[in-house]
Order: sequence, then structure tokens, then C-alpha cells
Amino acid sequence: MEALSGLDASFLFLETEKIPMHIGGVAILEGSMKFQDFFDYIQQRVHLVPKLRQKLVYAPLNLDQPSWVEDPEFDLHHHIRHTKLPAPGGWKELRYLASQLFSNTLNREQPLWEFIFVEGLDTVSQVPKGSVALISKVHHAGFDGKSGTDLMAMLYDVSPIPRPIPAPQLKHREEIPGKVNMMVRSAFHLASKPGKLPGLIWETGKATFKAGYLAQVHGIKMPTLPFSAPKTPFNDTVEQERKWNSAMLDLNRVKSLRHIVAGATLNDVILTICAGALRRYLLEKDKLPDKPLVAMVPVSTRTKHEKNAMGNQVSAMYIQLATDIENPIKRLEKIHINTLVGKLYQDAIDAKSLMGFAEMIPFGLAGVATRFYSRAALAKHHNPFFNLVITNVPGPNVPLYLGGHKLLANMGAAPIFDGMGLIIPVFSYNGTITISPTSAMNLMPDLDVFTKYLLESANEMESAVLEKQTAMAAFNALLNDDKLQ
Repeated sequence: MEALSGLDASFLFLETEKIPMHIGGVAILEGSMKFQDFFDYIQQRVHLVPKLRQKLVYAPLNLDQPSWVEDPEFDLHHHIRHTKLPAPGGWKELRYLASQLFSNTLNREQPLWEFIFVEGLDTVSQVPKGSVALISKVHHAGFDGKSGTDLMAMLYDVSPIPRPIPAPQLKHREEIPGKVNMMVRSAFHLASKPGKLPGLIWETGKATFKAGYLAQVHGIKMPTLPFSAPKTPFNDTVEQERKWNSAMLDLNRVKSLRHIVAGATLNDVILTICAGALRRYLLEKDKLPDKPLVAMVPVSTRTKHEKNAMGNQVSAMYIQLATDIENPIKRLEKIHINTLVGKLYQDAIDAKSLMGFAEMIPFGLAGVATRFYSRAALAKHHNPFFNLVITNVPGPNVPLYLGGHKLLANMGAAPIFDGMGLIIPVFSYNGTITISPTSAMNLMPDLDVFTKYLLESANEMESAVLEKQTAMAAFNALLNDDKLQ
């Protein structure tokens, strides 16, 4: 048995029927593939990721965090589904299907994942007729973006010829513990919690001192304080129906944009592109706040030894997106500075140590508090902690194959919740970047418009960079002429 961490458990008590807490995505595979071949392929590999065969067991009265345990009745048929797009089988039909599937929670009585095999991609641009898609859903309690790469390693090969897979090792099957056993484990765990508190208080004190040192000695202003982000239309209570879409960009073109600002990173450019789309989307609705929007940007805290560990090992930076700045290059300059400040505070507070506070929260009490927050629609009555989440997961820059079928595109999806109704997963793969917003129908029914603005924001930024480079080249040529004279 493996108890959930406090952070992992938080994704369970945040979940309600209208707030599914799974991550996943939409992958497009080149060429026709038979469903039975896909099923057999997964059956041969599912043991490579042990979490796929584990389910949750709960402590009596939810006194303590649940635990993962091997499911003695595991049946792959419960986790792999088969469907076909309606005619004409285009991008519109695929994104509608994905939106509907992402709207529903996973069955908590079984291992928390499912794959949906989708046939009939007949009119998707730049995709061969008859290709298939794979829509994946895995619960956030078991996976984060980094540990999700283990799923990719299970699914895909770097060659069209599938690699040999070792047979699963026979091991002793544990009995699922009964209520008395779970009660004893919970009591022991709860009794040990107070002993952790002095260390957490000490770490908090050190973090406070370091943050104060940055502010007072170096004059570096602290990133956005909690509940000080401005209100937007997507910072409200969410209904169940989801809207999902994705924009695809050329990786090298996006990378080239960072050179216009010294020291800027690819992540800075992506944040700037998202900020440009947000600015235009809200301006057209006359809803753009005077204050810049704030993005929560997850940061992995995994060490080299934890590279292949499941679960969530992340903290967060809070980045002001400079949505009050019209010029995309000046916006990039400001976001670059904001991310540098965010990283300084991230290092100072030692977020990995402070995540231990999540272990102190009683699981049952947290669930009750979350349900009360949702039912009372409290998100309507305070400023957001942050406005949206933008998560960037780098992937392999080489082609991958599933059963000999090339992966053409890999697009992410992630959960939203009351008060935070927009999340934008960003994936890079084989020379492309996909930016895939998810929201709720009641908050962003026109998410497709926002997705179009992501593409146009990238084009606007590229035009501004070219214009500045041309102006700089002309200025340098003029200087050289003066020197020659």
C-alpha cells in the first residue's frame, strides 16, 4: 500500500461531479489502426506503469488520506473504450467529442484512468484519411505532467518497429485491507503528524526571512500576493460541460522569438503568446482589467532520484502576464523580468519543504470544506488567488510510434475548478508546440475564438519581432555609412 501525499489527495477532495480532476490529452496517430490491435498492444504493456493497475482504498470516515493498492479484479476492458467520429470526421467533431469526454469524472471504484480509441478522422487537415485518435484521461491524484511522461514511454517507441516488452513479473497479490486495518493505519499516521510540525514551522520561518531579504536588501518586489489577482469572466463557478481546443505552432519559429529580448526563454515567449490572446479576448468583451492577469505556472520539484516516481511533485510560480501592455515585445520584456523574480522567490521559499503542510490537512475535513465552497459559490465573492494556469511540459523532439503508427500530434488537457475556469497545457513534440486551453461552457462558450487568438497572437509577435529586427538592421547600416564617410 502507498498512501497519497497531501498534494495528491488535494486533487481528490477538489473533485465533484461537475469538477473532474483528471489530466490527459488528445493524440493523433497516422493511418488506420484496428481497435483489437490497439487493445492487445496496451495489454502487453500496461504492467510497465504500476499505477495503472492500482485503485484507491479509503480510511473509515475519511479520517486520513486514501492509499493506492493493487486491484485484484483489474480488467482492462473497463479502461479502454472504442468510438467513431460522426461524419464528416473533422477537427470540429474531434474537439467536441474530447470536450464531452473531459466533462465526466472517472469511476473511483476502479483504477483511475481510461483511454478512448477514436476512429474516423476522415477530414482533419494534414491528417491522412482514416487515421485514429487516442483520448486519454488519468486522475491528477496519481499523475502530474512529468510523471505522465512515463505513460508516453509505455505507449510509444522511437522506431516504427515496437521494442520488446519484458513479461510482467509474478508477485504476491496483497489483500485489500479491511476497515479495522485502515483505521489502525490512519490512527498511526495521524499520531505522527504533530511531530512534523516543528520542522515545517522552522522551514516557514526560513522562507519568510529569505523572502524579506530579497525585498529589503535587493529591492526585489514580491510576486502577486494571494487573492489580489483581478476578476475576469473565467474566474467564477464552473458548470460540468467542458470546452476544449488546441492550437499548433512551429517550435523553431516560436524559439526564434525569444532572441529579441536578452535572456528570454521559450517559456517566456509562450507566456507572452498566451497573454496576447487573453488581452485581445477580454478587450473585445470590454472585460480587460487594468491590472495584469496572474498565471500560476507549475514547477516540478522532482530530483534525479524521483524522475520516474508517480504522483504530484510540483510547486508554483505566480507570474503577472503584462496583459496591460499592448506591444508584444515590451510585454515579453516585462514577462521575462516577472519570471526571473518568480524563480528567485521560488528558490528562496524552498517550496518542496513547505508542501509538507498539505500533509497536515485532514482529508475528510478538506473534502467537506471544498464541497461547501462549491455549493455556496464562494468563488463569486472574492478576488482570485490567480486567474489561470499555464503549464508547459517539454516532450521528445523526435518522432514517436504506437504499434508502428506515427504520432502526428500530442495535445494536453487539464482540470479547472471554481474560481479558476481556464487552464492552458502546452506540449512540445517533434518540432511542434500545442497550446490547448480547457474551460467550462458557462464561462467560455467561445473558447474556439480564444484558441484562434492564440495563433494570431503568435503571428502578431513574430511580425513585431521582424519589424524591430528590420529597423535595427537599417539603423546599423546607417551607422556604418556614417563611419565610412
